[in-house]
Amino acid sequence: MEIALVRHGETEWSASGQHTSRTDLPLTEPGRRRAEDLRGMLAGRDWALVLCSPLRRARETCELAGLSDRAVIDENLREWEYGEYEGLTTPQIREQRPDWLLWRDGCPDGESPEQVGARADQALERLSAAGGDAVVFAHGHILRVIAARWVEQPVSFGSRLALSAGALCALGFERETQVIREWNCT
Repeated sequence: MEIALVRHGETEWSASGQHTSRTDLPLTEPGRRRAEDLRGMLAGRDWALVLCSPLRRARETCELAGLSDRAVIDENLREWEYGEYEGLTTPQIREQRPDWLLWRDGCPDGESPEQVGARADQALERLSAAGGDAVVFAHGHILRVIAARWVEQPVSFGSRLALSAGALCALGFERETQVIREWNCT
């Protein structure tokens, strides 16, 4: 069993470094081109399950990659809820709170690391029950948390996994051990 993780293509806010959870932005032209490039990488596989975040940027990436006809929307794949920090960059947040760290502190009126970890665990349960290879179209932080939880690490381990817009990753096994097989392939 392998789980492919696909971060949505570039949006205006991912390009500028703004935290984007519930703001439903479309892909930029470069984001659309990257999503179309994924079609060849994902084609020809017998996907037992295709899961997608309900947000437009993930659904658009899934469609351009050629898998929207089989996609199942999963609310657990929404991006980390940034609450009051929605639309802000990390430097802007740190002007008010210099010691802020998403992976430790979460967001006021948003989600804590524990809440995001619980959603990631639920998504992994569904993926593990798929009975074969699966692919997920979602967002940078939730995918990093999913990868951390896959290798039995705390949510904060995701801070060590850089993930570019439009990147493709693979989770799988080495013998019976759950591993990150490929990461941040663009």
